[in-house]
Amino acid sequence: MTEITEKIKEFVEYKNLLKGDEKGESQVFCDRLFIAFGHNGYKEAGATLEMRIKSKSNKGTSFADLVWPGRVLIEMKKRGTKLRHHYQQAFDYWIAFVPNRPRYVVLCNFDEFWIYDFDKQIGTPIDKVSCSDLPKRYTALNFLFPHNPDPLFENDLVEVTREAADKVAQLYKKLLNKGVSREEAQRFVLQCVIAMFAEDIDLLPRGLFYQIAHDCLHKGDSSYDLLGGLFNQMNNPKKANGGRFKDVRYFNGGIFAKAERVNDFETLKCI
Repeated sequence: MTEITEKIKEFVEYKNLLKGDEKGESQVFCDRLFIAFGHNGYKEAGATLEMRIKSKSNKGTSFADLVWPGRVLIEMKKRGTKLRHHYQQAFDYWIAFVPNRPRYVVLCNFDEFWIYDFDKQIGTPIDKVSCSDLPKRYTALNFLFPHNPDPLFENDLVEVTREAADKVAQLYKKLLNKGVSREEAQRFVLQCVIAMFAEDIDLLPRGLFYQIAHDCLHKGDSSYDLLGGLFNQMNNPKKANGGRFKDVRYFNGGIFAKAERVNDFETLKCI
């Protein structure tokens, strides 16, 4: 179990002790949530509880339960509340919050998170995550981490799974066409497959491999450095003290004894 997963599980165990009272427990729920995602607390992260928001008519003031400018607006409801009935309230808060409007809006009733990205779709959550599933689905709330990795929503994960086999085959063929030896291509593809599978069974931090590939493709990061660094760390019995590979475990067995490296943007698109 990774350190991140352990913290998320501790949060879930704590929230199970709560009654789900909106007025009395929302703030401590949010604070513990931020701690689980690597902060010292919501305040240290730069978020504000009970943020004042002017109503559309300018005749009154409302209060959003938690706002982290630029990142997320969280609106809490008591346990058992039907979150669909509070969509309009959350949307109105989001519209009124300028400048530095939060990218994501989350409705939560202590047992479920409904996640909205109004820049992509209106009216329907982009994902729903139950608190009990959070240790396996925390990547949907990646935007809560200090380093703000892109979230991985369920529809994205399903699509990745559906296309994984085809992409691995394409990757292997492209490596051969680029002049990579058959042995090196096989080793690199196998290392990628093992890394992806390791995420699914919690041997690697969930979403790490996907995030590295995404950053190489869309942010210009070096696949030679990042994937090579990941594979090297997976072959290192000594745990990294910090950085991106802090929670990467040692994979004994020799498959990562030689970290194959690819530094080709077009080839990496197959992953």
